[in-house]
Amino acid sequence: MKFGQVEDPSKIDFTLPKDHPKTKEILSQNKKGLENISIGCAKWNKTDLKGFYPKGTKDELTYYATQFNSIELNATFYGMPTPEQVQTWKEKTPADFKFFPKITNTVSHFRRLINIDDVVTQFASAVLNFDEKLGMVFLQLHDNFKPKDYDRLEKFVKDWPKEVPLAIELRNTEWFTDEEIFNTTCELFEANNITNIIVDTAGRRDMLHMRLTTPNAFIRYVGANAESDYERLDDWMKHLTKWKEQGLQNIYFFVHQNIEKASPLLSAYFIKKMNDEWKTDILIPQMATENTGTLF
Repeated sequence: MKFGQVEDPSKIDFTLPKDHPKTKEILSQNKKGLENISIGCAKWNKTDLKGFYPKGTKDELTYYATQFNSIELNATFYGMPTPEQVQTWKEKTPADFKFFPKITNTVSHFRRLINIDDVVTQFASAVLNFDEKLGMVFLQLHDNFKPKDYDRLEKFVKDWPKEVPLAIELRNTEWFTDEEIFNTTCELFEANNITNIIVDTAGRRDMLHMRLTTPNAFIRYVGANAESDYERLDDWMKHLTKWKEQGLQNIYFFVHQNIEKASPLLSAYFIKKMNDEWKTDILIPQMATENTGTLF
């Protein structure tokens, strides 16, 4: 993932901002405690995750699903999934595996939320075939989709089929720099049970808003292929611990890298830290090097 890439990560202040005042209130509404932790990468193909797969791996998804409990499914952004394709993916993964498919770019980038009922219906009908393995669908809006088109976003949110859990990623800086717009948008998400995605990447610190609109934390973490990547994950662990104490219900944490082959390494580090501190028992991924073994 090249989004937010910078030439010199050492010049970036990676400090996590303070929570928005509303976040604690949102978390306090959950009385069920922490229910699900999904940690994964954004891809499963062998070319990007070089060194992750054992020699002779015949099916990448099948193997990936032995190492991770979830995937941020970007393939569905580039092409409309069919029910048959969804069923195939589903059958290749264990019972507790979760898919987080990105809504096709026909909706977000080509039609820009206009006249999309047919595409949304087709997409939702397809991904519902994941059944219990559907984690959450997410919409990633174009960088140049601005608050001037708020009415389109509002209609999309209100028309979205409620049986399909949804998260939204806003990318244009105007959504975050105008406090009134940001608050209005978050209130729209709250009223319709839409999760506000948090993006942590070097070149777009404005997107790191720390404003939850549901008791779910959907975090897209982009490393910079630098030592600071691990310190940043330490900070996220501290922050998530606080949110867990305040009522966090679900964590969806997906690790990206500018050079993606490092994503499993960062994921393994993060999972081990969570297991140590929270006494969870999430499988730690392995790298299929000559000396096969866990990364940490």
